[in-house]
Amino acid sequence: MVATAKPTKMNKFEAFKSEKDGLAVKDELEKFAQLGWEAMDETDLQHRLKWVGVFYRPVTPGKFMLRMRIPNGIITSEQMNVLAEVIERYGEDGNADITTRQNLQLRGIRLEDVPDIFLRFQAVGLTSVQSGMDNVRNITGSPMAGIDADELIDTRELVQQVQDMITNQGQGNYDFTNLPRKFNIAIEGGRDNSVHAEINDIAFVPAYKEGQLGFNVLVGGFFSAKRCEAAIPLNVWVAPNQDVVELCRAILTVYRDHGLRSNRQKARLMWLIDEWGIDKFRAMVEAQLGHTLDTAAPEDALDWEKRDHLGVFSQKQPGLNYVGMHVPIGRFYAQDMFDLARIAEVYGNGEIRLTVEQNVIIPNIPNENLEAFLAEPILEKFTLEPKPLERTLVSCTGAQFCNFALVETKNRALALARELDAELELPNKVRIHWTGCPNSCGQPQVADIGLMGTKVRKDGKTVEGVDLYMGGKVGKDAELGTCVQKGIACDDLKSVLRDILIDKFGAKSRSF
Repeated sequence: MVATAKPTKMNKFEAFKSEKDGLAVKDELEKFAQLGWEAMDETDLQHRLKWVGVFYRPVTPGKFMLRMRIPNGIITSEQMNVLAEVIERYGEDGNADITTRQNLQLRGIRLEDVPDIFLRFQAVGLTSVQSGMDNVRNITGSPMAGIDADELIDTRELVQQVQDMITNQGQGNYDFTNLPRKFNIAIEGGRDNSVHAEINDIAFVPAYKEGQLGFNVLVGGFFSAKRCEAAIPLNVWVAPNQDVVELCRAILTVYRDHGLRSNRQKARLMWLIDEWGIDKFRAMVEAQLGHTLDTAAPEDALDWEKRDHLGVFSQKQPGLNYVGMHVPIGRFYAQDMFDLARIAEVYGNGEIRLTVEQNVIIPNIPNENLEAFLAEPILEKFTLEPKPLERTLVSCTGAQFCNFALVETKNRALALARELDAELELPNKVRIHWTGCPNSCGQPQVADIGLMGTKVRKDGKTVEGVDLYMGGKVGKDAELGTCVQKGIACDDLKSVLRDILIDKFGAKSRSF
C-alpha cells in the first residue's frame, strides 16, 4: 500500500479506502458471485466494485453497469463481438453507451456473471480495471491517430503506455488506486483539439519548440457539482516519447501524496494547484521526477476548428478511407455491435474507433470496398449525414439507468432534437449537450447550448427541469460556457430552445 497524506478530518470515502483498498475486490469476485449482491457488504457493493469497473445502480437493482477501459477509443472487431455477446444474454436490459471519453459502458450485467465476463475480456485483451471512483478514467486521444494526413503526432502508443503504467498492463496497480478523487488524462496529436484538452486534469497538446515537435502540458481542468475550471498551462514542454509517461507518473504521485482529502468537494487537482500556486506545483513535480523540465513552447499547434469526422474521408495511407457514422445518443444494442464488428472485418481491417461525441468510425476501408460498405443496412440507422441538431447531440446516461441523474436525458434529448430539426432550418451546427445532474458527465459547459438536469416547481408540483448553459467553445481557443438561466421545466424547454436557436443561431422556421 502506498503511503498518502493523512487528512486532518477523514470523510467517509477516505475512511473506507483506509480500511480496504478498492482494488482488493478483484480477488473476491468469485465469492461475491456466489454470495449474491443482496448479501454483500454495502461498501463493497456500492463503492469498491467500481475499482474493477462494476457499478451497482439502485434504479436497476441486480442489474449492474460495467465500464470498460478503451484507450484512445480504439477497439477490434473481435473485442466488439465479445462485448456484444456479453450484453446479448441480458435481452432487453442489455445495451452499451459510448461515453464522452471514447469509452463503452455495458448495462444489464448480473453480478453472478462477472467472473466469466472477466475471463472473456482477458482472452481478447480487454479490461475494466480502475475505471471508477478515485482512479484515472479512460485516456483519450485523437480518433484519427495514425490515419489523418494532417495529424502532427500519432498518440496511439503513448496513450496505451500511459494506461499500462497506471493499471499495470490491465492487471491493477496499487500505486494509483487511492487518489483523492477521479482523474482525467488526454493526449492530443491532431490540430483541432479533438479531446477537449481544457477539461482534463492533464492534457498534452502538440507544440513546436525550436523546430522540434512535442507537447505543451495543461493541468487542472475539471467539472464538479460545486466548481468547473478549464485547465491551465504548467509551463512545460515534453518530447513525444517516454517523457509523457514519466510526467504523468510524477503528477499522479504528487497528487496522490498531497491532494486535498478532508473535503471531497475540494479533492480535485486544481484545488491543490490553487493552494500551492502553479510554480510550487511544477517544482514538486520536478522533484518527483528528479530533474528539471523544459519550459513550454510559446504557443501550441492547435489551429483548426474542431471536426466531428462524420462522413467518408481519405486516410493518409493511399487507397484507404475512414467512415464516420452517427450513433444517436451514443447507444448500442447487441445486434448493432455485431453488425459493426462484421462490417469492420469485412470491409476494413477489423478496427473500430469511438469519439468523444459518442459516434463511431470504421477506418482502413480500401477504395474498392467503399461502395459495398456504404450500401450496408446499418448505415440507415447510423447515418453519415444526420440532421443538424441530432448530429451534434451529446447526452449522459440520465435517470433511466443512473441514480445520480435528476432527469431523463437520452430519450428526451433525441426526441427534442428531432422535433426541432423538423421545424427549423439551421445555417450552422449548434452543439447541444445534456447532463442529468451537476456531475456534468454530458459536459454542458463545452456546448453551444448546455442543459443540466434539476428539479423545478411548476403549478405547485416538483417536475423535471434544466439549468441552461451557453457560450461553450471547442477546438482552438476553447472556452467553458456559463449558466445563463436556471429552473426551466422540461415541458417548457422546446419553446425556449426554439427561440434561442432563432434569436442566437440564425435558425428559420421551415415552410410546410
